[in-house]
Amino acid sequence: MPTLPALYISHGSPMTALTPGRVGERLAALATQLPRPRAIVMASAHWLTHQPAVGGHAQPPTIHDFGGFPQALFDLQYPAPGDPALAEDIAARLAAAGLPAQIDPRRGLDHGAWVPLRLLYPQADIPVVPLAIQPRLGPAHQFALGRALAPLRGQGVLLIGSGSITHNLHDAGSYAQGKDAPYVRPFIAWVEQRLQADDSAALLDYRQRAPYAAQAHPTDEHLQPLHFAMGAAGGEALGAQRIDAGIEAGFLAMDIYRFDGAARAG
Repeated sequence: MPTLPALYISHGSPMTALTPGRVGERLAALATQLPRPRAIVMASAHWLTHQPAVGGHAQPPTIHDFGGFPQALFDLQYPAPGDPALAEDIAARLAAAGLPAQIDPRRGLDHGAWVPLRLLYPQADIPVVPLAIQPRLGPAHQFALGRALAPLRGQGVLLIGSGSITHNLHDAGSYAQGKDAPYVRPFIAWVEQRLQADDSAALLDYRQRAPYAAQAHPTDEHLQPLHFAMGAAGGEALGAQRIDAGIEAGFLAMDIYRFDGAARAG
């Protein structure tokens, strides 16, 4: 079975589901390049917990965790099955790595999960297991979560972190399309340079080292899925490849990354 990459996806606004734009094109193209996964593990910036948690629902409901959008968005569903056996396996792997996780049998798929998955796999016929992010435990913790699950890539499981490469909602409405916030391009350029250099240490310490870190991410939860995907690369060599999906509304950079670092099955 071919080893799948790990992915980091900037999921953007919930409206991406209705107006996919460039990110939709990029994800559709990416899906054609990947071996078909047997299952997907989705670590979303919109499931936040204090301790590791994994979704064990056999048929995860579609969560519309937003307000003030058109009814057409609330009508959308992503009826992918879950995989309770894989959830048990994930919990066991995390426990073995010193990261004990609870299984939540009721958790569904929030918009950080189902919006990009609709663009990658619109048939909704691949089982999806949601994984929580724990922002207060920091980037190194998310990296450890990814590292613990990296061997699943060799077993046909696609590991995805879903967030946003820049995410400062205070700037919503402040910039017109084509006129970007001044911090966006320096920040995404720094991230790409550090990923290409396999400089995980700098990325885990991005708050202190990255230009405009506080402006790009007033809070950490939308970048920490990147640290999960980095850990899921499985080794020092990340094999990072940036897929440019543009900048939305002048402040949301929509970068996608695939990580092809080696990860043995186990």
